[in-house]
Amino acid sequence: MKKKILIIVENLPVPFDTRVWKEACTLRNAGYEVSVICPRSKKYPQVHEVLDGVHIFRHPVPEEGNSAFGYIWEYGWALFWEFLFAVWVFLTRGFQVIQGCNPPDNIFLVALPFKLFGVRYIFDHHDASPELYFSKYERQDLLYKIQVWLEKMTFLSSDVVMSTNESYRALAISRGERHKEDVFVVRNGPDLEKFRPVPAREERKQGKKWMVGYVGTISIQEGLEILVDVAEYIRRGGRTDIQFTCVGGGPGLQSLRELVAARKMGEYFTFTGRVSDEELLEILSSADVCVNPDKPCEMNDISTMIKIAEYMALGKPIVQFDLKEGRFTAGEASLYADSQNQVQDFAAKILWLLEHPEERERMGVYGRARVQEKLAWRYSEAGLLAAYDRAFEKRAGGRQNPSAQVSDSSVGNTTVGNKSSDELKSKSA
Repeated sequence: MKKKILIIVENLPVPFDTRVWKEACTLRNAGYEVSVICPRSKKYPQVHEVLDGVHIFRHPVPEEGNSAFGYIWEYGWALFWEFLFAVWVFLTRGFQVIQGCNPPDNIFLVALPFKLFGVRYIFDHHDASPELYFSKYERQDLLYKIQVWLEKMTFLSSDVVMSTNESYRALAISRGERHKEDVFVVRNGPDLEKFRPVPAREERKQGKKWMVGYVGTISIQEGLEILVDVAEYIRRGGRTDIQFTCVGGGPGLQSLRELVAARKMGEYFTFTGRVSDEELLEILSSADVCVNPDKPCEMNDISTMIKIAEYMALGKPIVQFDLKEGRFTAGEASLYADSQNQVQDFAAKILWLLEHPEERERMGVYGRARVQEKLAWRYSEAGLLAAYDRAFEKRAGGRQNPSAQVSDSSVGNTTVGNKSSDELKSKSA
């Protein structure tokens, strides 16, 4: 029987969500019939289209929520359309496995009715939702407790969990009470066939000598306010030759622009919004240093940010705070700012790199080699395919020998038997 699967993602449209798109393409190449349900956007307005053999169904979306009522309305709207589309796909194309990609942790509600028909559920764990909520609002109120409950129910409803790193795998096993043999690490690495350096363009620096680059979702937990503080500190020190270019959109973009204007830092910042892959590569390839100013907190400590591996793939030296998963990813490709003396030390690290071209070159070479040898998407494919093998084994009533799975902590991937394998903004990796 042909293996058919349905992927549901609520955060971003596909193929703009590059992690989900890479997963879909890998599964298609492995012989699965793949359907995807995701939101529409201005760039991707089609209700249904087939891209490279993957059927994509896009539902309407309301305005992005930024309050308790807004979030409830946004997520309730998405759940309604996800369920309707899932019924339609089930009746017209069929599927035996649903993969739900968080945030939020409520897609299991769509999957539950289909379990009556033997459908298995894979939880693709992109973000630790309780930690994400706390990093934004710094309170453990009713909405926080709802996040904890939704995460618990998601884990309990899951037949298989795909974790983005070893920290998330540990959460699934401890907090989620999942068996080790049902949890697979599937890192979000760059696809080096597409994500590679292009010639730099000096005009991207807006007439300045140097450029600091950033890419990612612009939201509270991303720490862009810290980057504005860093840039202002550098300017007060007499440096007016550095341009800061931030690529990406999100709910915090407008307030960040207003902050920059209020600080009279507009001539030192460029905010591009969301751009094409071609423009993204051009901007980052033109940067002298790339940064990850994610504020030190539990969420960012345990999360892997795809931007780090993307910077490394382009051979760029990095400055970030000393967080566990960020250090694991970058190693010697990054300098690590002090979490206590945040602004001054972050600024000092940027300036030091700009003054030491040989170190920028060495760190860039190291980073690109690490991605090529350990962190590229091809090294994540084995874990992805093993997770689906496990889901279909459970659907058939079989049981995998736990000894067949080995967690390779040195690269954060899961390998199965003799299989080998091969990149987003979630709001995280």
